[in-house]
Amino acid sequence: MKAIGYVRVSTAGQVEDGVSLDAQGAKIAAWAELNGYELASVHVDAGLSGSRADNRPALCAALDEACRQKAALVVYSLSRLARSTRDAITMSERLDRAGADLVSLSERIDTTTAAGKMVFRMLAVLAEFERDQIAERTSTAMRFKASRGEFIGGAVPYGFDLAEDRVHLVERPAEQKVIAEARRLRGAGLSLRGVAAELAGQGFHSRTGRVFQAVQVRSMLAG
Repeated sequence: MKAIGYVRVSTAGQVEDGVSLDAQGAKIAAWAELNGYELASVHVDAGLSGSRADNRPALCAALDEACRQKAALVVYSLSRLARSTRDAITMSERLDRAGADLVSLSERIDTTTAAGKMVFRMLAVLAEFERDQIAERTSTAMRFKASRGEFIGGAVPYGFDLAEDRVHLVERPAEQKVIAEARRLRGAGLSLRGVAAELAGQGFHSRTGRVFQAVQVRSMLAG
């Protein structure tokens, strides 16, 4: 059985927790010896933050080697591996698909054992729950802002301008006239394409000076 070690410190992280590269490496080596694993290599990212995985060459190499050798990737803590539990779970899933394992010494997570796998799966469920809650809160907040006529990002919708406070929307009279006509035409039974053609015939154009397309008519009527 083989183990692949991964250690990392950022300048801030080294000050915060005082766990140096050497200390992390020593703990990983001790785990490997205690559990009968051959420590094949230890990959080191020095002075790099944990915000992204793709800009940490040693982490990429450690993951590749662990997957290739179906080994256990051993880290001092999940914070050394990834910024969030969710990111760590993503990496663990990659290891699992390759027949490899993940061991985090600080959190006592060890997917080489049945109990360790259970704990990690529970963390995965909690991370998914947290993600769903964030999405739900964001959606609710966006709907609330929209109901108050506040700008929620993206392109300013046709018929409006962004107010000076950069928060609220104010009507643009000339475009509101176009929207009103589009609604009248639609109410008269014209298709979206028919409405677009009629608007063009009346000399109405989009902000870019082009004739309206059916998809733009749908968007302005939905507003």
